[in-house]
Amino acid sequence: MVKVLGKLFAIGASLMWSVSSVAADDLQWHGFVSQGLIQAEDSTYINDDGDISPELTEVGLNFSYQISQRLRLAAQGVYINGGNRYNEGARVDYLMLDWHAYSDENDNTNIYIGQIKNYTYLYSSVRDVPMARPSILLPQGMYFDATRDLSVGGAGAYINHKHDSQYYGSIDFNLSSSRSEISSKQRRIMLGDQANGDLDHEFDLQSSVYWQPYGVSPWRFGMGFLTGEFNYHAGEQDVFSDGKLILQRYTANVNYEGERWQFSGEIMQERFRLEDLYFAGSLLDRFSQGIYGQARYQLTDELTLLGRVERFYGNKDDRNGDDLEAGSGGLVPHYFAFQHTTTLGVSYDFMPNLRLQLENHWVQGTARLTPIIFPDPVNNNKKNWQVWALQLMYWF
Repeated sequence: MVKVLGKLFAIGASLMWSVSSVAADDLQWHGFVSQGLIQAEDSTYINDDGDISPELTEVGLNFSYQISQRLRLAAQGVYINGGNRYNEGARVDYLMLDWHAYSDENDNTNIYIGQIKNYTYLYSSVRDVPMARPSILLPQGMYFDATRDLSVGGAGAYINHKHDSQYYGSIDFNLSSSRSEISSKQRRIMLGDQANGDLDHEFDLQSSVYWQPYGVSPWRFGMGFLTGEFNYHAGEQDVFSDGKLILQRYTANVNYEGERWQFSGEIMQERFRLEDLYFAGSLLDRFSQGIYGQARYQLTDELTLLGRVERFYGNKDDRNGDDLEAGSGGLVPHYFAFQHTTTLGVSYDFMPNLRLQLENHWVQGTARLTPIIFPDPVNNNKKNWQVWALQLMYWF
């Protein structure tokens, strides 16, 4: 880990030195270091033994360089270790060229090309930055840890258009298309250790629109859409066949930012379609649904409280999992069809850039535990389980 971090900071420092030598005033750079402890007893969410784990590490360095009045270069590299949640190691979250293509009194259009960043959901743009997230762990129905790298962004293009009107407020429109590389560790997280083939991200299209009423309104409303396609190429002696995985998601969200109170919520429906994956001619086509509501209250300038309730159903037509259990001959318990979570948390700012965050999650069901295709009821044999996490974060 030390070598990885050294390389990450060496690359970042070299890159920032080179551009700063050209025009220091046009360069902005920031970073963060966060480390914590986490435990998820009675599940394989973090590790396979349920013990307390230090696998809650996030280190990042980002910069923005203004090449010209309308052209900007932005990048972020991170190292993360989240146990079974993520593929451990360093990666580039984004490295993109930002072209301010059009602007007038009421409209602004930006086009991004490269390793882009997605902005489809309420917390899409901040899930890769620990101090910007509302909690250490985000709602898993909406922000599934197993697909973190795919959700943050990929190689492609993204267009953003903002329109301000004195009559009906501010509208923010986003449209992006990208592809992401899927490592062998990510493939195993998603499909299980039995999958020894290659999973390729072939296509991705995301779009969202946000509306904020005119004036200094604390309210913001949004809708989003995603469609993605993956091809699986089976390996030798593979449990899977050559097949296709299709995801389609529709979402809506609302956010309120008051002086002390902050309320947010999102709702989604996701189509999950598998073609030929189990065997040639096989088909699985189902719709999952999820919703959460969250409240935060700033008790003092330093102390903030968090409460959240989430509901997620892996199949809207089998909410209690009776068909899932019967169809598997009793091998997969019914609670693999849903995952409901209640969260309480607290954060304290010792300094403007030093925060300690603590939270506990009471979970019922295991629908968002990996692997997705072949559930693991042997090691995840409890319907009710908990996760607690403690994380110290510093940013500059």
